[in-house]
Amino acid sequence: MIKKSPLFILILLSLIIIIGLFKNANFIQIENILSSPTFNYILGTDELGRDILPRLAKGILVSVYVGISVLVLSSIIGITVGMISGWYGGIIDTILMRITDIFLSFPGILIAICFAALAGPSVNNVILALGLMGWVSFARLTRIQVLAIKKEEFIQAAILSGVKKSQIWIKYVFPNITAPLIVEAVFVVAGSIIAEAGLSFLGIGIQAPDPSLGSMLREGTRYMLVAPHLVFVPGITLMLLILMLSLVGDILRDKLDVRRT
Repeated sequence: MIKKSPLFILILLSLIIIIGLFKNANFIQIENILSSPTFNYILGTDELGRDILPRLAKGILVSVYVGISVLVLSSIIGITVGMISGWYGGIIDTILMRITDIFLSFPGILIAICFAALAGPSVNNVILALGLMGWVSFARLTRIQVLAIKKEEFIQAAILSGVKKSQIWIKYVFPNITAPLIVEAVFVVAGSIIAEAGLSFLGIGIQAPDPSLGSMLREGTRYMLVAPHLVFVPGITLMLLILMLSLVGDILRDKLDVRRT
């Protein structure tokens, strides 16, 4: 049942996106302000009379876009740093790991808040802020994997055979360390979505009129007593999205764990 839960959540979120994209997320209807869920408005309306369903659909897409974009940026930086650090070792490893430790010594979300506040609130700045902090986990994980695998006999044989380092990395090293990186990638996406929602909730993330789950939560808190659906709908959606990714990460971790298989 647990293994099927991510599929059920994915189908539900996909239906919300498909149905919501056929509607205008910014269409204002004064006569329908703070309307409760009805047949015409399945999830109700907000303080401006806008249908929550299409805004929720776009909010989910924004969260997924930010999560994937942060994953791409942080993985490129982190895997590159980890590969270089683990392969060469010595002074290079020491310098790169000390830089990594410096980044780890600061609260990631605090640095992201400061960067987003200084650079200005926008989708690209949120992605850049989270990406610049998210590479650390990839770097440390990649380094550990490379340190272990470069001692293997087939790697040493490739080195002695005169194979170029770039080819060794691409053909032999990277394919053998992808399993833990895939699992880490899923959790990085989940963490990025939560961080983006937090930044948008604070008002330094995605800006109006573009919807995001965090900004919808912030706007809904002002009307929670008279229209609780403004908080419950984006809150439950965010919870389901993170739950789905967490379950997928757990399943992948069990499937790709060599010790279990």
